[in-house]
Amino acid sequence: MKSTLLAAAAVFVSTQAWSADTVIPLEPEPLRPSHGVAVNTWSGLYVRGDVGYVISDFQNADFILYGKPGSTGTLSGSLDNSWTIGGGIGYQINRYLRTDVTLDYMFDADFTGSTTGFCSTGAACISTDTSSMSAYVLMANAYVDFWSYGNFTAYVGGGIGGTYVKWDDLTNTSCLVSDPTNCPDVVVHGGNSEWRFTAAVMAGGAYHFRCDLAADVGYRYRWIAGGNMFQYASFGGPGYDNDFNTHEVRAGLRYYPGRDCSPPVIDPPVYK
Repeated sequence: MKSTLLAAAAVFVSTQAWSADTVIPLEPEPLRPSHGVAVNTWSGLYVRGDVGYVISDFQNADFILYGKPGSTGTLSGSLDNSWTIGGGIGYQINRYLRTDVTLDYMFDADFTGSTTGFCSTGAACISTDTSSMSAYVLMANAYVDFWSYGNFTAYVGGGIGGTYVKWDDLTNTSCLVSDPTNCPDVVVHGGNSEWRFTAAVMAGGAYHFRCDLAADVGYRYRWIAGGNMFQYASFGGPGYDNDFNTHEVRAGLRYYPGRDCSPPVIDPPVYK
């Protein structure tokens, strides 16, 4: 009996020693799906601010010559370059399409023009006409972000809206053709202000510093319908400027509030 117990004990001890020294490999559990991935969506609201440099192309103006039924005169001239500042709010519809509404202010652009005719003395005269124009530009725009490389995105767009054109008083100084230093007539015409239909096309590029902030640099061409320019005074006027164009180089920032820029969070692998 004693020898039997000793034999059983020896078998038990050898079995435990084999179990301690031997590891049976287990198949690892497949990687579980992540539960903390941050998704950065493209859609969402954005706000923008811009400054721009404007080159205007004035297309002449026509005015009525009183005392000569059916007669009109032509005011030729040009507008100086100017600056704009503005802002807007928009919505990124998807990766390729966005839209916004913008309001810009165009600072005073000086106008210098001239006409030919006759002074009050009946002598042939050439006038020098001076004024200035400022404007508010309200536009609804749509853009296509058609190409991207790294953080850079190129776009084209178009818009329609209105431009509130404000002309200051027009000062008409008429001098004799035979003696330009002799200027017998100085007439001031009151300026007009009104909203005019406007259309625009744009192209440019944006660089994303991060997913919610981008620098935007582009070109905008605007067509502004013609309208009232100055009022009647001293047997001349009113005057109507023809449609004119502007060419703008603009730079600004777009900010997407609330857009999540955190990197994706992935759970570490778990084995069982």
